[in-house]
Amino acid sequence: MDELNRALRAQRHDFLNHLQVVSSLIEMQEYGEAGDYIDRVSGDIRQVSRFMRTDHPAINALLRAKLSDCEKAGILTEVTASGSWQTLPLPAWEFCRVLSNLIDNAIDAMRDTANGQLHITLRQDRRGCFFSVSNNGPCIPKEFLPRIFEAGISSHGEGRGMGLFIVKSTLEKYGGTVLVSSNENRTVFSGTLPCAGGKENHA
Repeated sequence: MDELNRALRAQRHDFLNHLQVVSSLIEMQEYGEAGDYIDRVSGDIRQVSRFMRTDHPAINALLRAKLSDCEKAGILTEVTASGSWQTLPLPAWEFCRVLSNLIDNAIDAMRDTANGQLHITLRQDRRGCFFSVSNNGPCIPKEFLPRIFEAGISSHGEGRGMGLFIVKSTLEKYGGTVLVSSNENRTVFSGTLPCAGGKENHA
């Protein structure tokens, strides 16, 4: 994962060099060459913007793996990320447990949904870290919502229901929270974590 992060940072650095080349070609009025150059490097640029999300190699690698899973499942996925996430109050691998369970849960919910859509949001500011995972799968039955974070509670039958319990218990251990909302259009799991060293949560 460290190697992946270094490779992506190197590509981001190259992107700045590419911009200088394109700018020079335009100044020289070599518009055809500029267009050809952009076409040649655009694939790498898209890869950088897709996988270079945070300053945590583990989180970046997890997003890459889950995006690949979604592609294979035919799920349209969008990731919106801001901030370095360096102020996480828990180890990155523990946050990966949270994010992985929420994403896997969403993929599972959309297994019979045509045109499945998944949206992952990671946002950080001075107050803390906010995240959400939403999908357009079936609405969660109302009778499950009040107990959905309890161990063993699942609308998919017995032997399931540990993932969301792990999410809630992990977040609460570090002063975080998690909520769920679900209707006929979307199901959203959202949560907050305070900045490292503080207890103020992002509302």
